[in-house]
Amino acid sequence: MKDSARYVKIVEWSEEDRCYVGSAPGLIYGGCHGADELQVFEELCQVVDEAIELYRTDGKALPPPTSGRDLGNKLGAIV
Repeated sequence: MKDSARYVKIVEWSEEDRCYVGSAPGLIYGGCHGADELQVFEELCQVVDEAIELYRTDGKALPPPTSGRDLGNKLGAIV
């Protein structure tokens, strides 16, 4: 399994920005955005891979994984 699979990736529609916004909570702040949901997800996957590589290059420990914690259902219960 790739290290990037250990991090939840979220793509959601932003009414405020009028586009899809991708993020990986716990790993990166900000993310990526665009008009096509699938393209945003693909770009987000690349951003996550690059962020992990930067952590390694800088000799920093990766943040705790966010996948496998049922985060999607927990977020859904909040709304």
